[in-house]
Formats: sequence, C-alpha cells, structure tokens
Amino acid sequence: MSYSHADGVERVGIERDGVVSGLAPGETMLGLLQAGALEEAAGRPASETVAVADVRVLPLLVPPSLRDSMCFHEHIRNCRPTEVEPRHEQWPIFYFQNPQSVVGAHDEVRISPESAKFDYELEVGAVIGRAGENMTPEQAEASIAGYTVFCDWSARDLQRERLVMIKGKDGATTLGPVLVTADELEHRRSGKGFDLAMTVTLGGTPFSAGNWSSIDWSFADIVSYASRGTRLVPGDVIGSGTVGWGCLLEHDISAPDRFPGWLQPGDRVELEVELIGRLDHTIAAPLPFHPLSSGC
Repeated sequence: MSYSHADGVERVGIERDGVVSGLAPGETMLGLLQAGALEEAAGRPASETVAVADVRVLPLLVPPSLRDSMCFHEHIRNCRPTEVEPRHEQWPIFYFQNPQSVVGAHDEVRISPESAKFDYELEVGAVIGRAGENMTPEQAEASIAGYTVFCDWSARDLQRERLVMIKGKDGATTLGPVLVTADELEHRRSGKGFDLAMTVTLGGTPFSAGNWSSIDWSFADIVSYASRGTRLVPGDVIGSGTVGWGCLLEHDISAPDRFPGWLQPGDRVELEVELIGRLDHTIAAPLPFHPLSSGC
C-alpha cells in the first residue's frame, strides 16, 4: 500500500494482519513498478512498523494511464434490459479516465458539480508491472503486477446528456487500499477470473453482491486488447468494468423496488473485494458550478 504516518511522508508498505512494514521514505509504488523492484522491495527490512489503523492510506499510485473496461455483461444487461450489444462479445471495450482523479481508499469523494445522479461502480483493477506492446493474452497476463480494488465514481446525468461520457467520469476514481499479486489469488482461480466475492454496503447495510468469476473477458484478454497496436508501461491501470449489480444505476433500471436513491452528501459507501481489500468513503458536497459564457 501507499501511506503516510505522523511525519506526513509518503511511503510504500507491506500490510500483513493489520500491521504495515514501511519501506524507506522516498520510495513510491510507481517508482518500484518502473524499476521492476516490487518483489525485491517486499523482502527488504522495514524502516518502520505501524498499525494500519494509525496510517493514512494514500492512493495506491497515480498511473501513467488509466483505462476502464466493460467486461461484466451482467452489468450491461442490467443497465440496458435488452440483449447485450454484439460488439461487447467481440472486444473488451474500454475508455480512458483521468489519472489525476485518483483518490485513496478512505478519502472523501465529492459529487461532480451539476450532478444529481451520483453513483459508485465496484470493479477490480489490474496494475501493469512489465512494459509490453501488441501482447498476446499469455504475455499480457504475465505483464500484470497485481490487482487492486477499483471504484469508478460516475455522474449518471452528466454521462448521459453530454456528447461523450467523460465529464461524467473524471471526478474521482479510487485505487487501493493495496496491490495483491496474482500468485496470492491463484488458489481461487475460477472461470475467467477468480472466485472472490465483491460486495457493497450503504450506510452500514449490505446492499449488493457479485463475484469476480462472473466476468466475461479475462484480464489476459483485456490487457492484450489494450496493448493492441500500442504500448503499456509499468504503473498503467486497467479496470474490469462494474461487476453485476455493482452500482446504483442497475438497480434504478432493473430493480427499482430496491433502488435507494442516488448518493447524497454524508452518505457512506463501503466496497470490498474478498482477499484484496475494502474501500470506505464518505460522499461530500460538490465544488461550485461555474456557468460558461454560452451554452449550459
């Protein structure tokens, strides 16, 4: 994980059983990935040892590029209650997000200015550890350093009414709290993913649940496709897309009797992927809305 302690200095640490073993100040997750030193760093003596409860968990990293996919077709069917658009069966479609929007696992998340329909999206993120271009699926899977919890915060009204979805997506993305290497999950491999529960709690009440194993494109496919004709570098992050029932929009459209309303300031949202970690966010009021010189 990336964290700071009493001195406010950013560190990288290895979290085990509620205790963080910190590396020397100045080390960053991105720097370790770029140097190919993640595994070696995990074996170094700790420069400090501190309880997780006593640290501020920082964004895992600010990635060189941030992509998000649409690879759980159950989510797509719930949002569009007709058959899945055939192109989703042909490619693991993705779009680019804003790396500067990344927030930590327990940070406040602001509602986007203008938005009255603010939503979370529970996902898994793959972090690239080895550069590659035009990779085969096998090469792509080998390039993944590990996985983290990924939440794509979405202003649904802005997403729908703009000519493109981006302004509905670039307010915040959570990456964290930790990076878990694939070998630690191998015993749970299932289908095109891993048999790991993905759950959402709203205001302390369990709300929805899915499973990574229900994904329709593997990360080997997702990363291979993202690298097609271009180059991925260490630290790049690619999201899986939302797990089935992993957002409010699905409930609004396909289960309106269970729809609790859109997120409001003060709401608490907890999102968890088994064996990887939990995000715990409080929703905050938006920044001021500034009208443009013309238009809206």
